[in-house]
Amino acid sequence: MRSDRHFVLGGDLPVHRLGFGAMRMPAHDPAAAHALARRAADLGVTLFDTADSYDLGRNEELLAEALHPYPDGVVVATKAGQCHPGDEWIPLGRPEYLRQQAELSLRRLRLDRIDLFQLHRIDPEVPLADQIGALKQLQDEGKVRHVGLSEVSVDQIVEAGRITPVVSVQNRYNLDDRRWEDVLVHCERHGIAFLPWLPIAPSVRPGSPVAGVARRLGATAAQVALAWLLRRSEVVLPIPGTSSPRHLEENVRATDLELSDEDFALLDRPAALL
Repeated sequence: MRSDRHFVLGGDLPVHRLGFGAMRMPAHDPAAAHALARRAADLGVTLFDTADSYDLGRNEELLAEALHPYPDGVVVATKAGQCHPGDEWIPLGRPEYLRQQAELSLRRLRLDRIDLFQLHRIDPEVPLADQIGALKQLQDEGKVRHVGLSEVSVDQIVEAGRITPVVSVQNRYNLDDRRWEDVLVHCERHGIAFLPWLPIAPSVRPGSPVAGVARRLGATAAQVALAWLLRRSEVVLPIPGTSSPRHLEENVRATDLELSDEDFALLDRPAALL
């Protein structure tokens, strides 16, 4: 990866800006999952994003099996606050639940402290102050280093920040879906990392401008989409996920893809025009 493709999380954790979303690691094939995570680390990826609810915690275990003892510079970010029974995703932010899940994540990841612990979703049934307060208590106990949020508004970031610093926000954002533009602008102004989940729009069409740029550059549409995100703002840290070693390598090569000013302006048009 190019040396300028980095960001310092929370002021003390430098990571490469192209991370790895571990959700799609194949739990049914541990050997393949281990090889995928290790290949990501070999390629220079240092930010690995997982969650307690991915495969009921198995995803965290797979990362630990693959990478522990973690190479120098590797940051494992995990999340709690959303359960996944069957096909449903249900916010669950009771303080005692968040604390329990943090303890379980520490055990599964084989860590003494989680570098980045993110509230997976805000539970509308629990006061936000109580949810963030639980994360702050974990920080005070030395079990969590930094706190992040997911799928939140600017007002919610500000409210949470009154209790403890918010160093990252993980909202859905890609070429097709820019509903959280105001959150990205807020993150830029305050030096908060913005981790777009689903960074590669699923609807990138063969005849779209994205595909045209990709043809001119000899790249894939996915690489162009990631290159646009990396250029869109220096606080953007895409975390594409994949179960394919080939796609992993393609994604990482997006950090070396240079978009011309003209191509960037074309892609930066409103999503409806792409």
